Amino acid sequence: MPPTPAALPASPHASSGVDVAVGLHKQAYRAASGGRPAEAVTLLRRALRALPVTSPGVEATTVRIRILITLSYGEAETDSVQDGLARLKTAAELITTLPEGPDAVGLRAIVKDQQALILHRAGRTAEALALYDESVRRLEDGWASGAVGATTLSTALVNRGLTNIAFGLPDAAERDLRRVIALAEAEDLPLMKAKALANLGDIAHLTGDVPRSLAYHEQAERVFRLLAPDLLGRTRIDRARVMLAAGLADEAAEHLDEALVVLRRRRVGQDLAEAELARAAAALLQNDPGTARQLAGQAQRRFRRRGSKSWAELASLMRMRADFATATPSEGGGPGGVDPGGVNPEGATPSPEGLVVLPTQSRAGAPDVPSSPAVAPGRGAARVTPARATRLAERLTAVGLTDEASMARLLAVRMALRRGDPKAARALLDRVPAPGPITPVDHRMLLRLCRAELAVAVGEPRLALREAEEGLAELGRVRDRMGGLDLLCGTAVHGRELGELAVGLVLDGDGDAEAAFDWLERTRAQVYRYEPLPAIDDPVLARRVAESRSLSRAVQQARLDRRPVRELEDRLDELQQEVARLGWHTSVWGRPRPVCGVAEVRAALGDRALVSFVAHGDVLSAVVLVAGEAALVRLGRASEVFEAVRQLHADVDALAPDHLSPLVAGAVAASAMLRAERLDHTLMGPLAALVGQRELVVVPTGDLYAVPWNVLPSLHGRPIVVTPSATAWLNATSARPTATRVVLVGGPDLPEVVGEMSDLRGTYPDAVVAEAVGDVLAALDGARLAHLAAHGEHVADNALFSHLELVDGPLFAHEAARLRTAPEQVVLAACSLALSHIRPGDEALGFAGALLAGGSRTVVAAVNKVGDRATAMTMATFHKLMADGKPLSHALAEATAADPLRRPFVCFGA
Repeated sequence: MPPTPAALPASPHASSGVDVAVGLHKQAYRAASGGRPAEAVTLLRRALRALPVTSPGVEATTVRIRILITLSYGEAETDSVQDGLARLKTAAELITTLPEGPDAVGLRAIVKDQQALILHRAGRTAEALALYDESVRRLEDGWASGAVGATTLSTALVNRGLTNIAFGLPDAAERDLRRVIALAEAEDLPLMKAKALANLGDIAHLTGDVPRSLAYHEQAERVFRLLAPDLLGRTRIDRARVMLAAGLADEAAEHLDEALVVLRRRRVGQDLAEAELARAAAALLQNDPGTARQLAGQAQRRFRRRGSKSWAELASLMRMRADFATATPSEGGGPGGVDPGGVNPEGATPSPEGLVVLPTQSRAGAPDVPSSPAVAPGRGAARVTPARATRLAERLTAVGLTDEASMARLLAVRMALRRGDPKAARALLDRVPAPGPITPVDHRMLLRLCRAELAVAVGEPRLALREAEEGLAELGRVRDRMGGLDLLCGTAVHGRELGELAVGLVLDGDGDAEAAFDWLERTRAQVYRYEPLPAIDDPVLARRVAESRSLSRAVQQARLDRRPVRELEDRLDELQQEVARLGWHTSVWGRPRPVCGVAEVRAALGDRALVSFVAHGDVLSAVVLVAGEAALVRLGRASEVFEAVRQLHADVDALAPDHLSPLVAGAVAASAMLRAERLDHTLMGPLAALVGQRELVVVPTGDLYAVPWNVLPSLHGRPIVVTPSATAWLNATSARPTATRVVLVGGPDLPEVVGEMSDLRGTYPDAVVAEAVGDVLAALDGARLAHLAAHGEHVADNALFSHLELVDGPLFAHEAARLRTAPEQVVLAACSLALSHIRPGDEALGFAGALLAGGSRTVVAAVNKVGDRATAMTMATFHKLMADGKPLSHALAEATAADPLRRPFVCFGA
């Protein structure tokens, strides 16, 4: 939450230069409160020059004191903490020249309040808290006597609440902030209430309630947009920290990129440095340690210039983590822990963490993150040693950053292990204190990881697996509190390394296939375990989705007309960000279903075979459950397989247009078939003896989500179901169909759809036909079978805005995931809507994934572009077979077998 400079009582009327100074001071206070300290400093220095120098009198002296108090905050923000404190010292000396009375008493309290604010911003939180306690006591007395106004008291309470948050005292902070909200509502102070709400968001973050934190920040930002738009840069920092804690690195980076532009322009030194530090954390999650180190270095220099010692030490920790991430494993490298560093410099304040497996670029055109060459492997090793990390831990402890000190010690543990010194690592680990009640989950996971790595180093793999098991269970309890698909998926990043360690131990050990299966189910696609609950109705969210739909059509039309679209695209991007944020705290999820075991899956499989793929290091393997047995099979280099998948995907996309020339079509088809044969040889060849001609349940990993499985020669015409996890498949298979309604939806600008829909009406004479988005959503809710034929688009960098194009605009995946009762079976006769953005833990987000997570049992969709004619022919055959009683996966296999390269549809779910 942005800090608030101490509020000053109204100045008595004076004349000449004093009048000018009073007017300038009012302008300056508004600028400082609105997040523009540089502007405030300019105005306040002019105000000082306007005051009489000789024989100033009581009124002029009082005005000078007020100006100095406000100037102290501005100079502390834009220049240095010492400059600000020097101004306060002068103000305090001048107060001694005033007659004793309510004005002098009130001004002394405000000086204390302002001094506390400056010290808090500099990271000297313990000193600040003692001063706030004294200041608030005096101001409460003044409020009771009528000498102090609501704004002055509320300001002190807001700032003391902020300091209590930073000191790890959420209960005390909340008491202050609830009092502020009551005062603000009674005295009509909406901006003060908004600042208190933003601080409540920080408290919710501190206590691990991410959805509530985001909801508070959203409420506050709405007010800031209207009353104090210059505070938006600061609130973006706060929200970004929450996103980082939830594992949403790309979203946080985009927020911070926007904030950095504003903060650099307004010269807000402390906030700018904090934003750079948070952006460094996001870069580290995005596997970009070079940028992380550069940004952390910039932030460190700014903090040092301001005299913010504890913040500077935090930046040192970030730089060390970036160095650790660039070192080779033998020298001290590997991922740099699982925490991008604390961002509030006192107490047990949460710090975001994790590593994102598939990073995306920041939004084009954002000039705020400096580009930097990748740091060569091993360069960081010279800068990271256990001794250096231990010294940093001692410095962090000295300034009260206990959680961050533990992080530095844990880095030292990992460095010692990389150097082959488990004895030193154990000694270092023994000095790390046990987590406290509000220690953030990223710190807890890193502690578990260090314990597990040490156990491996000393030859105790069972102990390592126990640490992993307990750590992932702990992470699951955190995930249970999340809302929205994004947050549920993002949380997996915190346990990524711990899960990989456990899976690696099993795969590299005695080859126990059942143990490998169990660990894969614990570590992948956890979002699909949750029972979906009806979304919370939110009129603001509904309006923003409607605006996004309208604006999407406007962008599309502008492109067709060859008009500029940049401004429209920027507005659409902003709207979609807001829709995503609102969804985080209005989409709720029920209890997680238990992870299934081998015995349960075997019983449900019957004559089918389940193939669960896993990549560890650069080795791709498959766990196969078939005929009551389990087998672990090594397949080859994962990087080569994934590259082959991408090449096949490109060829199948190229074949999609209906009117390719025979020459081009023949050449591309020949290339595609060659790639399909090679991929089939690698993926299915080693499994042929195990699975025979059985129906398959496939659990993919990474790029394998994009495979059109029936294209592989050995799988032509074979019923195949693709599922995010065996647990998700078992839950979907176990569901009992109850609905009867069939829904048919046709989109615009598809000539082939006219005949397709006519045929389907004959097949399903009682079907409900819908075209507009609102009617379609209403019809989908609780349907048995839904067929949607329309143009589709998978949005890779914002998967929940993948959409179908309907007559009045796009139907977003975000909306499909919020239905009260998801349709049981969905057929998406559109391009590419089976594609997913894969987050850590194989959490797949996209249109089909949103439907499955929302409760649909089965989704049929294409993993590639597909021609209108090929789609219509596939669907005509598919639905005829369904109507004749064929099971869905059998009908799809037969419908695609005629021309698999042009019919890349896949059955997902059950």
